[in-house]
Amino acid sequence: MEPTVLALIRAAIAEDVGPGDVTAEYFIPADSRSRAEIVAREPGVVSGSEIAEAVFKEIDPALEVEICLSDGSPFERGSVLMRAAGSTRSLLTAERTALNFLQRLSGVATQARRYVEAVRPHPVQIWDTRKTTPGWRLIEKAAVKHGGGTNHRMGLYDHAMVKDNHLAANSDLPSLQAAIHRLRRERPGTRVQLEADTLEQVAGFLTLDGVDMLLLDNMGPEKLREAVKLVNGRFWLEASGGITLETIKDVAATGVNAISVGALTHSSRALDLGLDFY
Repeated sequence: MEPTVLALIRAAIAEDVGPGDVTAEYFIPADSRSRAEIVAREPGVVSGSEIAEAVFKEIDPALEVEICLSDGSPFERGSVLMRAAGSTRSLLTAERTALNFLQRLSGVATQARRYVEAVRPHPVQIWDTRKTTPGWRLIEKAAVKHGGGTNHRMGLYDHAMVKDNHLAANSDLPSLQAAIHRLRRERPGTRVQLEADTLEQVAGFLTLDGVDMLLLDNMGPEKLREAVKLVNGRFWLEASGGITLETIKDVAATGVNAISVGALTHSSRALDLGLDFY
């Protein structure tokens, strides 16, 4: 497991448990043992199973944990996602933190799967964004992949995206070309993407060398089709801006290569999952 993810798990446990679970300590006998399972109260797609398992093991390495459905698996209401057995105190102490991770991440994966299914049969990728919960980016983006989506850039370090505010500070084409050449020399292999709000900007960016893709922001289907025709395969084209499940199929039909949806991570609700003793 990635060290950053393990640190996140330990921080979440420390936040919840603090110096000890007083309810379990005073109301559950020390020698009590139980079996429990995490059950779905609604359908969805699993994500975060290994993280939930790690929570149980961090609380008590002696707990026996079985992952019944692996990340990326669809499930129905009533499905058992995970089982755990051992100290009753440990199971109860781990319950909420394990569920918090599993519910949230499965919610992201489920939302991603809805968007992926909504664009079929068009050959377009569904991309996530940097609109993630602080500290959770790695695991939320993993959840997007479990739902069938594709990760866009992980952060500011691995992909140059020149957006509207960058262009407000430095927008003339010769300056942009000089910056692209410098980036290519000093950081070879780094992708370069420019944001276009108008077809005029698209036409201007076509005069530049070294651009990998364009972000077509807040363009309706008609303008997107014109942009696709104008670019004619030279750049990858990403559509973005207020795209919903109700509108995404029309966007996918325009011929863009990818559609980014911030709602995959910033607006997905946690799924209803519960831990039941049996």
